[in-house]
Amino acid sequence: MYSDDDYYEGDEYTAGYGYGHTGDPNMDRMEFALPEPVKKFLVYFQEMIKEGNVYEVNNLYETAFPKLTDQFFKASPWPEAEDVSPYVNDDPIFLNLYRELYFRHIYARVQGGPTIEQRFESYYNYCKLFNYILSADTPVNLELPNQWLWEIIDEFIYQFQAFSQFRSKLAKKTDQEIQTLKANPKVWNVHSVLNVLHSLVDKSNINKQLEVYNNQGNPDQVAGDFGRHSLYKMLGYFSLVGLLRLHALLGDFYQSIKVLENIELNKKSLYSRVPGCQITTYYYVGFAYMMMRRYADAIRTFSNILLYVQRTKTMFAAKSYQNDQINKQTDQMYVLLSLCLTLHPQRIDESLHTTLREKNYAEKMNKMQRGELPEFEACFTFSCPKFLSPVPPAYDMTDLEGDALHKEPLRLQLKVFMDEVQQQLMLPTIRSYLKLYTTMPLDKMAGFMEMPAEEFRNHLLAFKHKMKNVVWTKGTSGLEGEFQSGSEVDFYIDKNMIHIADTKVARRYGDFFIRQIHKFDELNRGLRKIQLRSEEHTSELQSPLQSR
Repeated sequence: MYSDDDYYEGDEYTAGYGYGHTGDPNMDRMEFALPEPVKKFLVYFQEMIKEGNVYEVNNLYETAFPKLTDQFFKASPWPEAEDVSPYVNDDPIFLNLYRELYFRHIYARVQGGPTIEQRFESYYNYCKLFNYILSADTPVNLELPNQWLWEIIDEFIYQFQAFSQFRSKLAKKTDQEIQTLKANPKVWNVHSVLNVLHSLVDKSNINKQLEVYNNQGNPDQVAGDFGRHSLYKMLGYFSLVGLLRLHALLGDFYQSIKVLENIELNKKSLYSRVPGCQITTYYYVGFAYMMMRRYADAIRTFSNILLYVQRTKTMFAAKSYQNDQINKQTDQMYVLLSLCLTLHPQRIDESLHTTLREKNYAEKMNKMQRGELPEFEACFTFSCPKFLSPVPPAYDMTDLEGDALHKEPLRLQLKVFMDEVQQQLMLPTIRSYLKLYTTMPLDKMAGFMEMPAEEFRNHLLAFKHKMKNVVWTKGTSGLEGEFQSGSEVDFYIDKNMIHIADTKVARRYGDFFIRQIHKFDELNRGLRKIQLRSEEHTSELQSPLQSR
């Protein structure tokens, strides 16, 4: 096993090995010296990937690579693949995987981010890697840990997202950059990204496998040669989550949940092995439910994953760009949960309720319940994904128009959400009045609300309509469900009189405690009987001995 000592051999390696460029590629190649620990790490990394030692590869990927990054390349790129190539025998597959890590590090850590050339090079590297995996007639001889496979798919979509944002910000682009973008319309094209994800799903037969698995069958019977291979199976699975994310970014919320129709979201499954994948899945599913006005399902989804994060929060304490992303997504989900509870009040787990109060989300909820629209906008803007346009911009726009172009998808989704909020703005006040009375003349309550009776009647109808949502009850697909009223009060209007009734009876905590006390008494009596029998048995054994 490759220990930390092998790549932390002394102070002579901690200084003088920064990776810099002189500007002349030939001089860079001649002057560059690879630090000895990095050299040893790369050689051993390649050996373990060749051997298919997944456990050791995972250790090197999750522990050794970040440590070396912090020691030698904290704010500078790792060596280019050409500098590394002689030490790994020009192994093309290893160099593809190395470039994936190399570009990912540039996106995450290097100041100023990637250049336009590096964005293009990263795209071509992904093309090579996926072509190698997908174009083979038989499964390729490559085993990688699930965490790395998930992060390959996750990073692939992130870089597409980053490129879409980058090409839409025209104000600061040079003429040369705009010409380069014009000349390469197929680089990071949405169709190419969708094609890769769908190809991985099809190659792995993952949907058929999940269907059989959900019916308690053996997935291997329908998996085929590729689907039985761990690499293809997990890439196919993670690609489904990638499609969920991509459709949500493009604003197609129905389709984003549709692609997961064979994944039972309410049961532990493959994705629970990789926490980052699990959290991403629930974030985008919950957000899609919210935008589809299925607030009860959104609240259930966010509650489930936030309880999971609470139980496993020590896993995300270490500083890494993945954990930073997970922690940010967790904060976003608390805000989304606050939004959903404001629009559709219901009971949630007490620990989540406490966290909402401790993190000052309760103040945001109070502002939203008072109908403060800027608070709704601020919460949505903070917690929503970075929406994308599937098409490139018109590159001949003026600077002013071009500068605002990348925000257009967000403005569109924000408008849709705020239109829904506007329709529900009076509902918290109406709810509070309905809770106070059992009957009330329509005209009188309209007077309380300071509006004409006919207008108030429309708001009451809106209350009825908005409180009735499609709610998932059973089945595999997250789109299934039946209409249920989420309101704790119901009413009907008869001859201008509103008749009101509670639909949800408050929990009777006294009865619960009495039942538990009775159970405890029964348990005590049972234990006493066992103890008495044990004592009698002991005395029976002792009496013959005493008589002797």
